[in-house]
Amino acid sequence: MIFKKKGMPEEGELVLCTITKIMYYSIFANLDEYDKSGMIHISEISPGRIRNIRDFVVEGKKVVCKILNVDKEKGHIDLSLRRVNEGQKREKLDEVKQEQKAERIIDFVAQKEGLKLEVLYDKLKEPVMKRYPNMSACFQDVVVSGLKLASLGMDKALAEQLEDVIKQRIKPPEVELKGNLSLQTYEPGGVEIIKGAVLKAREESDNVAITYLGAGKYLVSVKAADYKVAEKSLKQALDAAIGFMEKNKGTASFVRHEK
Repeated sequence: MIFKKKGMPEEGELVLCTITKIMYYSIFANLDEYDKSGMIHISEISPGRIRNIRDFVVEGKKVVCKILNVDKEKGHIDLSLRRVNEGQKREKLDEVKQEQKAERIIDFVAQKEGLKLEVLYDKLKEPVMKRYPNMSACFQDVVVSGLKLASLGMDKALAEQLEDVIKQRIKPPEVELKGNLSLQTYEPGGVEIIKGAVLKAREESDNVAITYLGAGKYLVSVKAADYKVAEKSLKQALDAAIGFMEKNKGTASFVRHEK
């Protein structure tokens, strides 16, 4: 990664590190985003007793660590590996992945302009970092909010060229909610009643997909730009289906898929 943060990290911050040296009671690692070194004590590698540190890490391995303590005067940084859960690890790795994607976009445009990646990156860094924490956050704003890069002070032609590539390579963020909808009725014409309930649900929202699973059971999925919109669409669809079934003396239940 070209992107480097200035100064020292904050306590509690998650950082991507590269293991550089393994000793008997500690590990030294380079903080990739800061280009600084930190130490992981053996007690912060994994819960429980550790007989051999190399059972957990090897030189050159990329790991996500939490900043435990920063001594700005001495330049010492204490790290923890065991205090990072799987969800935090995935989130951090995704953040790094998005920043790497942003750098590949810059590299693509740089090659078209006959420039080196580092040269174009430095050219973009000043206007972007005044408003955003990194390049990927800025590029996401181009996709989600229609940000015009020229408004940041970039050359208009370069800004438009970057925007075209960004929109081609970065998809808008999307969340998905899923669950099983069960519809049941013993009334005459029950099949038509169930079909009517499904139709009502589909009419409520364009981003709701309903798939027949068999025996009155359906998979309901909703995709949207954020959870608030997805939850609203799902509720509207379910309320319509359940309301229709109750009106026609049927029953309906929904079980959400947990992630």
